[in-house]
Amino acid sequence: MADLFDLDLRDLRRARALRSGRETFLHDRAFEDILDRLALIERPVASILLLGAFNPDWVDKLSASGATVRVIDPTAALAEAAGGDAHREEALAVDPQSFDCIIAIGTLDTVNALPDTLLRLRFALTDGGFLLGAMAGGDSLPMLRSAMRAADQAQGGASPHVHPRIDPASLTSLLTNAGFQMPVVDVDRVRLRYPSLEKLVADLRAMGGTNILRQKAQGSLTRAGLAAAQQWIDDHREPDGKFTEQVEILHFMGWAPE
Repeated sequence: MADLFDLDLRDLRRARALRSGRETFLHDRAFEDILDRLALIERPVASILLLGAFNPDWVDKLSASGATVRVIDPTAALAEAAGGDAHREEALAVDPQSFDCIIAIGTLDTVNALPDTLLRLRFALTDGGFLLGAMAGGDSLPMLRSAMRAADQAQGGASPHVHPRIDPASLTSLLTNAGFQMPVVDVDRVRLRYPSLEKLVADLRAMGGTNILRQKAQGSLTRAGLAAAQQWIDDHREPDGKFTEQVEILHFMGWAPE
């Protein structure tokens, strides 16, 4: 079966976000939540793998605990900015049982073989180690998806514009199948207020989060398609002139067997 995501394009778009100015507010929200969860765990943590470093400041915050932190990011420019190594998630170059804790933020929703990747992460944990992660999932970007459907109708066709998202129950099953014990998945529903469709797309671009599907529409929206998308947004504005978008961040955790 062909890969769903174009990972070379993902790297290009994440590197572009680094060059032009990243927007990290959703990534930082996920990271701060993970820090809170990490503080509640009483098990000693001497070594941490940070998988995904959209904000290099995270490294210092993790190192403050006294743990040794290794950074891996699939995008070379981001890995370098955080003082880490560049490896794709599906081909991690780490030894078995190397880390007490793995923290994965913001990239696992766009890997082509998530079951295999989770298995690799479990093997990289010490006995009794744990995985903490966050990724976009569930019912994320419903307004954008609806606007793009309106655009497709105006253009007389249908094209994938927004990534499919994994739901919490499916992610729990994948963690279990990868051998994680006591898997937990919960949802942080973030409501975002925007004055325009253009501003929403600009933020997604600054997060490196625009479309990287291999099968997607060729070329830009037509004038009619763009007008239909904007009209759909206009029809759903609230009294202050803005519309509300939603992103669901799936927080997940699992333990390696003792």
